[in-house]
Amino acid sequence: MRVLYLLSMNRTLYSLVGYLLLPIMVLRLLIKGLKTPAYRQRIFERLGFISKIPVPIIWVHCVSVGEFRAATVLIDQLIKNYPEHRVLVTTTTPTGSQAVLEHYQSEVLHLYFPFDLPLVVNRYIKQINPAICILLETEIWPNLIHALDKNNIPSLLVNARLSQRSLEKYQKFAPNLAWKTLNKFTTIATQNQNSANRFIELGADTGKVVAVGNIKFDQNPSADTAISKKLQSITGKRKVVVFASTHKGEEAQIIEAYLNHKDNIDALLVIIPRHPERFNEVYKLAKKHQLNIIKQSSNKPCKDCDLLLGDSMGEMMSYFDIADIVFMGGSLNNTGGHNMLEPAALSKPILFGPNVFNFAEISSDLLEKGGSIQVPNADDLFKSIAELLTDTKAAKALGKNANQYFKSQQGAVDKLAKQVQLFLH
Repeated sequence: MRVLYLLSMNRTLYSLVGYLLLPIMVLRLLIKGLKTPAYRQRIFERLGFISKIPVPIIWVHCVSVGEFRAATVLIDQLIKNYPEHRVLVTTTTPTGSQAVLEHYQSEVLHLYFPFDLPLVVNRYIKQINPAICILLETEIWPNLIHALDKNNIPSLLVNARLSQRSLEKYQKFAPNLAWKTLNKFTTIATQNQNSANRFIELGADTGKVVAVGNIKFDQNPSADTAISKKLQSITGKRKVVVFASTHKGEEAQIIEAYLNHKDNIDALLVIIPRHPERFNEVYKLAKKHQLNIIKQSSNKPCKDCDLLLGDSMGEMMSYFDIADIVFMGGSLNNTGGHNMLEPAALSKPILFGPNVFNFAEISSDLLEKGGSIQVPNADDLFKSIAELLTDTKAAKALGKNANQYFKSQQGAVDKLAKQVQLFLH
């Protein structure tokens, strides 16, 4: 608490603490690399040791897979609008890195995002010399934003969101640092008016903040038909309930609740952990509860099994495609939920738990429009699943309402493109 209070005073102390923690941050990557080798690879990029890029750069930063997938519609527009520039996409996580390389291959440049320390970000900016820097959602990095401002490089925080919870934390622990950093952004383009109001309450100049909408609505995500067919060959003609992007602790709740309601659930459960390094952990958990589980990667038919483990990356839309019901993970624990719009785009009935603060407005809107069901716990989740499996009319109505809401909110990318155009001619 004392450190956080000191950070509220100025950026110098923030940087000093950052330098002191740097060995620990590097060590953490090396330790995580024991389990997931990608974490210990290319650490020099995070330290700012990168080659000079001699072409005009539009820098787009997305933390991980979710932010990157949302940003693809904007990145595509930037590639189209500015053919004389190269788009550099940075990520923080290896899964995000893999997603960028698989999706765009050589169409964009890719590096890891630098540690937010003055020496590191100054070296990084000198090597890439971006014409503009576009950060997604909640990426508020004091030293980076200061360096961009100092070098007269426009910085845009786009698809920006600020929950009430985050606002209160900033106000309590780092009000001065947050206020100074926000006002060094060139523009803060928010997902909705509520987030715009919170950024202003935190101290952002009203002239810098504009509510343009959420770019996630402008995605028209579709499933890969070949992958959907492959999954369908595994699931057969059984009804399918997908538990998407689950986190540690959630699978245990789901499995225990399933065991209590198993007699009322005539469907195959598909669990897709958010992080691939947890695939085996979840597999062992199901085995421990004596459930018949197979891995999707085994390509074996799931005629009599209880669970199918979705141990693959980049196939979520196909899992949604074959689903009769979708539960969005990260909402039975304290993660804050995950993107409900992908199943909404496919007209699927959506359920989520009590903790959806990362998608507060979207979840609230979906509930209001009759496009989703919120449950307080795993037991009630399975009660709702059992009802929807028998009442297909209600399930279809939920999916239809979710899809109508999704389509009604589109248009943010065009507005963002106009914001970028103010600084890139």
